Amino acid sequence: MSDLRPRASLRTAVVWEVLKDALDRRAKAAGHEAHGGQGVLDVLDTGGGSGNFAVPVAGLGHRVTVVDPSPNALFALERRAAEAGVADRVRGVQGDAHGLFDVVERGGYDVVLCHGVLEYVDDPAEGLGNAVAALRPGGVLSVLAAGLGGAVLARALAGHFKEARRALDDPDGRWGEGDPVPHRFTAEQLTALVGDAGLTVAAVHGVRVFADLVPGVLVDTEPGAMEALLKLEAAAAELPAFHSVATQLHVLGEARGTAEA
Repeated sequence: MSDLRPRASLRTAVVWEVLKDALDRRAKAAGHEAHGGQGVLDVLDTGGGSGNFAVPVAGLGHRVTVVDPSPNALFALERRAAEAGVADRVRGVQGDAHGLFDVVERGGYDVVLCHGVLEYVDDPAEGLGNAVAALRPGGVLSVLAAGLGGAVLARALAGHFKEARRALDDPDGRWGEGDPVPHRFTAEQLTALVGDAGLTVAAVHGVRVFADLVPGVLVDTEPGAMEALLKLEAAAAELPAFHSVATQLHVLGEARGTAEA
């Protein structure tokens, strides 16, 4: 992913590879149904911030609309898109998941990204429902959210055992009043949300299974460590046994129906 620095790629590589494959499949399907060949997709990135995913997606040739509540993030998005030469394919609008259809079209997108959103909305089911309602028939939803197990493990390894236990017992997975994340999810909870929203769960991946636990100095100084860790993350991502300790969880959902011509 050319838009990402090596260190950042540890946090996003798994999601990007899954997302890129999904975009390729959807583009081929849309192109075949419309006129043959590869289709250009309309992609919505809710909470897309400064374009960590939006700009590379646009680099694949797709049209991307980013919805984010932060004017500063949208300004950074505009600058990043210009630097990458994709400004004509990236549009930023100010808004949030709750009022999504105040700023974008309902049912107007082939692919919707909902990354780092469900943790912060008051009602995750409602937020996800809006993301699903933005999809065209046959569309794809990419959900990335904070994992409960990763937070519990991180607090325990830091010696904060009471906080780890509190997160484990808390309905929202919070370790205390100072916890900046309002909601965390297990893989079962997140897939249930996607399924209840009417989508078919196509894939589940654990993200940042090891990356947040390995000392940075080891990755930065040990020859070949970065590449080896990336391969380890990719190998563990699909194994259910590691979903329970991942810092983040990624779910790919597919809407029923076929693409519109």
